[in-house]
Amino acid sequence: MTASISPTISGILLAWYDRNARDLPWRLPPGSALPEDPAWPYRVWLSEVMLQQTTVAAVKPYFARFVEIWPRVEALAGASDDDVMAAWAGLGYYSRARNLLKCARAVAARGGFPDTEAELRALPGLGDYTAAAIAAIAFGRRAVVVDANVERVVARLFAITEPLPGARKAIRAAAATITPDARAGDFAQAMMDLGSHVCTTRAPRCLLCPLADSCAGRREGEPERLPVKPPKKQVPERRGTAFWITRARGTQVWLVIRPAQGMLGGMRALPDDGWSAQGDGLGKVPLAGEWRKLGAVRHGFTHANLTLEVQALETLSQPRGAGQWWPVEKIGEAGLATLFAKAARLALASAD
Repeated sequence: MTASISPTISGILLAWYDRNARDLPWRLPPGSALPEDPAWPYRVWLSEVMLQQTTVAAVKPYFARFVEIWPRVEALAGASDDDVMAAWAGLGYYSRARNLLKCARAVAARGGFPDTEAELRALPGLGDYTAAAIAAIAFGRRAVVVDANVERVVARLFAITEPLPGARKAIRAAAATITPDARAGDFAQAMMDLGSHVCTTRAPRCLLCPLADSCAGRREGEPERLPVKPPKKQVPERRGTAFWITRARGTQVWLVIRPAQGMLGGMRALPDDGWSAQGDGLGKVPLAGEWRKLGAVRHGFTHANLTLEVQALETLSQPRGAGQWWPVEKIGEAGLATLFAKAARLALASAD
């Protein structure tokens, strides 16, 4: 079945957006002219990268911090890897931070962001969705912008019953039929807002939806079953150990930088026993001594759930390999990934 599409679909949605648009720090008010300030595409790009698989509420403070420290792409391009990774700590999906730096440096080298989808897609770390979103929102280009929220709206609007991911080609083609030439950025953000607050995954609020009369999924009576998702794969359970190594009566702790490739790559961390999403840790301790078991923390990653035991040792020796002694009283400034921040809190609580 197809939706009852008319030339007014985009107009209806834009009128709804004019009344209901979310006030977000990286957005313009509906209908605004695009700024000539070169910092504008930087803010759009930064927000889109941060929002990948992350909630608006979680992103807001990180976005504010980044634009305060690095207000333009050139400033971010000149930042050190350690500073950016530390500022990103806690936001998750750390490959985004590494790609953020690569992209910022590529953009600075070419003198600014390109304004077409094809050129944007050629930048490091920018996929089809991000390139389309920046083209539409930052530059007003007509682009078919499909994120998870838009995917859900379109699948229901057109009653596309093919399971994901196979349905994505049909969803994109259907989205293209309702994407207007004018106000492309507002339309993209209107679709995102509709999916986020009205056409929700569970219990969609059809009575509040401006597109309800045109929605084939609603007419069929079960819009919440769309899009059809494949069965979830079982996430494996992994185990590992993190080591809280201190000296000077517990006032300094040994921290390392994780390898650039792999989970939490490039992040400052506690040393561990080599656990990964593919396998458990080896259980080997980095120093000889009387280790104390402090307990364990749990953390979920995309590809595995991890139970991380935390062991502690006060030492006079220098641990093997590269690392640095960090003041325990300033551990909150180390930029630890969430997993290791949990382990540090456990260690500190055990010391009280």
